[in-house]
Amino acid sequence: MALRKKRIVVAAVIFALLLLAFVPMPSFTNKSKGVVRTVTAPAERGTSTVWGRLSEAGAAIRGIGGTAEKNRDLSQELVRVQAELNRLRNAEQDNVRLRRAFKFYNESPFTMVPCDVVSRNISGWWSTVRLGKGSKDGIAKNRAVISPDGLVGKTTEVSPFTTEVLLVSDPACRVSAKIDRLENGFGLVRGMGSNIKGDPKAKMEFINKDVEIRVGDEVVTSGLSSDGAFPKGVHIGYVEKVFRDKSGLFQYAEIVPRATVGLLDYVFVVSKKEAK
Repeated sequence: MALRKKRIVVAAVIFALLLLAFVPMPSFTNKSKGVVRTVTAPAERGTSTVWGRLSEAGAAIRGIGGTAEKNRDLSQELVRVQAELNRLRNAEQDNVRLRRAFKFYNESPFTMVPCDVVSRNISGWWSTVRLGKGSKDGIAKNRAVISPDGLVGKTTEVSPFTTEVLLVSDPACRVSAKIDRLENGFGLVRGMGSNIKGDPKAKMEFINKDVEIRVGDEVVTSGLSSDGAFPKGVHIGYVEKVFRDKSGLFQYAEIVPRATVGLLDYVFVVSKKEAK
């Protein structure tokens, strides 16, 4: 209790001294005021120091707020730049695919109609794609559809403006084929759908049991299809595995079609069965 009273007395004395120092009173001489200011100078310096530190702290807090705002602006700019880079990258990839397709079209021995893929259906019962051209563009039923990567499938339904394509991976698709390396390595390629990754699968059946097939052998169209849809020598895929069937009379090989429809934007329909 005594300590509290002592603090109150000290505070009152300091207040009185400050009042004497700064409040103009005629009864006090300049010398008296100087003495008072000398006594109160340490308190003034302490007050000034505290106020300066508080001002610095406020400026620092305001600076933190400004930094956060700058970081937000930089993040938004980074997102915008990344989106622009992605757009340019996609445009470059499209440009590469178009140049490759154009080169393939010019160098191919076949007369072809270039088409864009407008829709895909590679799940369920059918593996098909729809093209943005039809009979008015010279496309007919049962024509081979190819790409720079190889055989895609064949046309099935043709309207004046669109065409349905049955893919080589569809179980309903049959293609007369041969092992390109061998003279008598003939067989029939049948679609097997897609694997878990969405890649097309196919099987080459009825291969002579005495033919030596190797993993990695290239499989091409033989040109012997009964419907005449597929010209000779079109790449289909590569042999992945070789098996002997249960009868022991034939071999069959699992093959990987190279033309992956999920990556196709442009394909070509062979409009004439014979070469140019």
